[in-house]
Amino acid sequence: MPNHNSGVFFWSAAAFCGLASAYILSRFLAFVRRDRFIADTPLAKIRSAAQGYVRFEGRATAPPGQNMVAPLSGRACVWWHYEITRRYENSKGETEWSRIDFETSVTPFTLSDTDGQCLVGPVGADVTPTASDVWSGDTARPIGPPPEQRSLLTLQHEYRYTERIIAPGTHLSVLGDFRSRSEDSGIDEQVQKVLASWKHDQATLLQKFDRNHDGRIDADEWEAVRAAARAEVESSASHSPTERVSVVAQTKHGEPFLISPLNEQEVRRRERRFEAVSLIVSVIFLTLTVWAIQKALTATGN
Repeated sequence: MPNHNSGVFFWSAAAFCGLASAYILSRFLAFVRRDRFIADTPLAKIRSAAQGYVRFEGRATAPPGQNMVAPLSGRACVWWHYEITRRYENSKGETEWSRIDFETSVTPFTLSDTDGQCLVGPVGADVTPTASDVWSGDTARPIGPPPEQRSLLTLQHEYRYTERIIAPGTHLSVLGDFRSRSEDSGIDEQVQKVLASWKHDQATLLQKFDRNHDGRIDADEWEAVRAAARAEVESSASHSPTERVSVVAQTKHGEPFLISPLNEQEVRRRERRFEAVSLIVSVIFLTLTVWAIQKALTATGN
């Protein structure tokens, strides 16, 4: 005799398991794709690298003149992420945790190898931290760094703090989009500054550029003033070294952007573990989907 309630339950289970299998399979394909990018992107030196997608290895430090510390623990770092959750009881009297605050650093840090150095802008990166700590307290913000020894008594506290950091001096592997730009204020901006300074000395300005001697600078004469100012700026720039700033940042076309304290072999081993686990779990959920469909058909008498 068909059982409608059982049929609904098994159809719901089949839908859930099917969606879970599809999602985990998509993660498997993403891990395979990341593994291929890691394998196919050769290690480059910072100074001689071409613009575009690159893989660097080097030592991470804070940019010159900057000191970064993690917001919760006060530890020195070059990157941080934190999350604060609060314990409460739901309507069933069960303990649950609700996130009340979280933030991730966006400040670029310096990556240096034996050849040169560049900045790494961590926004949008998949970051593997060098330290990840969870501790508890009775205030909305912790009063100190995580304790060296954990205790089960901390589970009774109202707040839980999670902090992930990359420590200064860590050897990192970075895959991302490499871009360089000139560090200057722009020719047009400098021309405007020169013109402004010349306007303050009207006597000299009229002496040099008032060709018809009418006591003012007309439109044609002003064009000559602008041309002279631009020529002066460009001449000065040609004799001054231009500093170039290079940055590894989030990719524009969907390639993986990874920051990790692991070398190439360790990163690839990690990705392959993720591939294997996600594939196995996807197959398990697919098997459960087929089983749930069979049970649903039996329960509905089909």
